[in-house]
Amino acid sequence: MSNSTTASPTTEGVPLLARRLSSLDWRRYIIYMAFAVVFLLFAVTLGNSGFLSQNNLLNIFRQTATISVIAVGMTFVIACAEIDLSVGSVAGLSSVVSAMTIASYGLIPGIIAGLAVGAVVGATNGALVSLLGIPSFLVTLGMLGIAFGVAQWITASAPQPILDDTFNTIFGGGDIGPIPGLMIWMILAVTVGAIVLNRTRFGRQVLATGGNRTAAEFTGINTRRIKFSVLLISGVAASLAGMLYAGRLQSGRFQWGAGDELSAIAAVILGGTSLFGGSGAIVGTLMGALLIGLINNGLILAGLDSSQQQVIRGVIIILAVALARKK
Repeated sequence: MSNSTTASPTTEGVPLLARRLSSLDWRRYIIYMAFAVVFLLFAVTLGNSGFLSQNNLLNIFRQTATISVIAVGMTFVIACAEIDLSVGSVAGLSSVVSAMTIASYGLIPGIIAGLAVGAVVGATNGALVSLLGIPSFLVTLGMLGIAFGVAQWITASAPQPILDDTFNTIFGGGDIGPIPGLMIWMILAVTVGAIVLNRTRFGRQVLATGGNRTAAEFTGINTRRIKFSVLLISGVAASLAGMLYAGRLQSGRFQWGAGDELSAIAAVILGGTSLFGGSGAIVGTLMGALLIGLINNGLILAGLDSSQQQVIRGVIIILAVALARKK
């Protein structure tokens, strides 16, 4: 009597399913899983505190928009294996320069001046890193202090009001139907960033430079130009975020953006971009920024003081990054 070698559909399907599950890199989706878990947790525990109200959910997007814009630029920098610590101070400087220029010369010069701040700072950072070979950590750390000090100096620490309703409406204060204008800016920045990083030659060169600079140079990539470009992009993105702060709050202040560099870096890493370069995920960065905004909002509604918020926020971010870390 011969032994049958034909497996039943049930026993045949189990190993197939197991193989598929084992081959699934669930770490790529940890940010989405974390967002869903935190959202459900807050929805259950804070439902009676107004967490699920339309106004509160829209406020999360409003509060996250500026960080998201900064983080899009930061994604290019980190994917290129560099870092930019000056973005928060650049946002503050851009807000006061825009406010002061609008007061003296009008709307269009104010917008141009605000963007020029980011372009000048970003180009300076890029030149020092790419041409002189100074580590980006040191260059941008120094620029953080310079931009913050200049913004405080030229304003004498006083807020600079913006009375131009058009500027305030365009940059953060207005809505398009039920959609906040800040959310439109966020979607626009993420869309452009994702297309450039994932669908263009420049994006591929950024990832190649971050992955292996020597190999990238052997293929003909001008890695110095790429490093200059990503720091320039980061500076311009930070200046746009500064104007969004100014438009939403109808004033320029040197404090706007203070500490945003850390939130932006956290959002980028949470979103799946490697801190060592070579990979980048703009949509993941958006989810990382939204997760941070969600946590901030939920902890405030829970009535925790600032010190408790810092502890819990830090624990959640560390856990998320640890789970997402590649073996």
